[in-house]
Amino acid sequence: MASTTISTLASHLQTAITTRSTVSGRATHAMIIKTINFPFPPFITNHLINMYSKLNLHNSAQLIVSLIPPHHRSVVTWTSLIAGTVQNGHFYSAIAQFSNMHHDCILPNDFTFPCVFKACNSLRSPVIGKQVHAIAIKLGQIRDVFVGCSAFDMYCKIGLKEDACKVFDEMPEKNLATWNTYMSNAVYDGKICKAIDGFVKLKRVGGEFSSITFCVVLNGCCSDGFYMGFGKQVHGFVVRYGYEQNVSVANGLVDFYGKCRDVSSARVVFDDICNRNDVSWCSMVAAYEQNDEGEKACMLFLQAMRNSIEPKDFIVSSVISACSGIAGLEMGRLVHALSVKACIDVNVFVGSALVDMYAKCGNIEDCERMFDEMPERNLITWNALLSGYAHLGLADTALALFEEMKHGNVTPNYVTFVSILAACSRAGAVDVGLSIFESMRSRYGIEPGSEHYACVVDMLGRAGMVERAYELIKRMPFNPTVSIWGSLLGACKVHKNNKLGKIAADNLFQLDPQDSGNHIILSNMFAAAGRWEEANVVRMEMKQGGINKGAGCSWITIKNSVHTFQAKDTRHERNADIQAMLSKLKMEMKGAGYTADTSLALFDLEEEERESEVWHHSEKIALAFGLCVIPSGLPIRITKNLRICFDCHTAFKFIAGITNREIIVRDNNRFHRFTKYQCSCRDYW
Repeated sequence: MASTTISTLASHLQTAITTRSTVSGRATHAMIIKTINFPFPPFITNHLINMYSKLNLHNSAQLIVSLIPPHHRSVVTWTSLIAGTVQNGHFYSAIAQFSNMHHDCILPNDFTFPCVFKACNSLRSPVIGKQVHAIAIKLGQIRDVFVGCSAFDMYCKIGLKEDACKVFDEMPEKNLATWNTYMSNAVYDGKICKAIDGFVKLKRVGGEFSSITFCVVLNGCCSDGFYMGFGKQVHGFVVRYGYEQNVSVANGLVDFYGKCRDVSSARVVFDDICNRNDVSWCSMVAAYEQNDEGEKACMLFLQAMRNSIEPKDFIVSSVISACSGIAGLEMGRLVHALSVKACIDVNVFVGSALVDMYAKCGNIEDCERMFDEMPERNLITWNALLSGYAHLGLADTALALFEEMKHGNVTPNYVTFVSILAACSRAGAVDVGLSIFESMRSRYGIEPGSEHYACVVDMLGRAGMVERAYELIKRMPFNPTVSIWGSLLGACKVHKNNKLGKIAADNLFQLDPQDSGNHIILSNMFAAAGRWEEANVVRMEMKQGGINKGAGCSWITIKNSVHTFQAKDTRHERNADIQAMLSKLKMEMKGAGYTADTSLALFDLEEEERESEVWHHSEKIALAFGLCVIPSGLPIRITKNLRICFDCHTAFKFIAGITNREIIVRDNNRFHRFTKYQCSCRDYW
């Protein structure tokens, strides 16, 4: 048989590997059988073994090996089998083949050992790993830079850090792959300083950088905002070495700036990428989502779809999370439809994001439906549904789900307890909540954090036990946070405990002196008690300290168009219809027994003026607009950037009953679902 024919057949086998075509590979094998007498030349046999093992046809590869006489098997034969086996994740089988190779008295080479070390670190087997290391030392192969690098990586992955350091220090030669492995494992272990130190040492010894080097170091820098300065220096090296147009490095820079909350720099890098891929788009969408710029994330996702980017699980999960943040139900449904069309809605991460999105948009029915239809669930999925119940105040349902988790062998984590305690707080289930709080440490070994204490303080405060809540704060094992003092201040406002409210406010002013919300709550407390002079003093202190009150606003989405309103807003093009609707509602509500709650009007005004003040709050204007434009039978969804006031809460119950409409309000604390003169919070909020 001519050597050119053998070379051609070998080339066909290699093409089958490249194209991942088992049909082409088997057809070439058939041609070999037809044209070459058995036994085949070792050259072509090794190519066959390589082809079958790389295409994950493990049994076929082993069959060919078994047909080769033992004395004709070479190191190439065994290494081809082991490499393909490892590549396809059959690690135990790879170790077994390495043992068979040893029994054949075939000595492994510098290609064999890296494959076997990879199998060892994937199995997390220190015993086998050390045995393979011993063989490499015995054969003198450990001095090879690639074998040594693989041994070092193996020890890092299985957690034997001291052994890893010894291997690294004893390596006679360190190439770029070695340093990249060193930095990569340091980042993986959370030792960012060690990774940066490796980058600096590589530069000092005159080593060159690669795209992998930059990606690894940028990944480390973005894990902690403390290293943002060094990350920017790395960006300088990227430009200096001409890697700014390398798409992998550019994607790493977008991810780095996004996670360091410098979204404008991330966008500059993104816009400069000439050959963007799906990772580029996903990184930028994620950067917007991580920095609470949900609308921009959604707009960029739509642009990505127009650029024929395939909707994969990562970018879809990110944009769904963005929809959650802005309560963009319609956009979320659009993305859900795209995920179904792309057959990725069954992905556990996409499914979990959808459960979370529907929960945060107040659509608990679709949230439950999505949860029930998921073929696979993880703890994030369970926590998303639990959080949805908590935000809607469905404590009984949340507690039932919590019990189902425990009976289903789903171990609750830190986040789980934040959600279940929040549910207990919002439903007044004090005894149950305290019992769960105590079980965290005793039963689950989870040390309560500031979020858990904030939930318990809020739970006690809502129930009127503000003194007990204050005692809990004083017994805490760490200094109270803003959220903890804020929970106490909110409770003091509701239950008119001005003394403790002043203590909570003073602590909040020290922790966060520029937060206008705390000053406003204290001022409103004094105003509600008729202590106008003290309320004005707080307002004057805000003015003198340059503290500006954030404008309260409400918004409603109609056909993908967002309409935003502020208190007393008359700028909308449908203002005449809005004012007519407000007048009509006011008349009908008074006839049904509604009386305005003016206790928290911001100024010492006459009663009629105070009533007008609360009647033109932003959420009422948004609701009036919704009633004008949204057809009957459809729910009206309103989002507010502040907490809904007592009067608006009462008014919405009346309006829901009078108009026979479902009204869903998402404020900065929770959801309120109004139907038939009632709210889902049962007036406990």
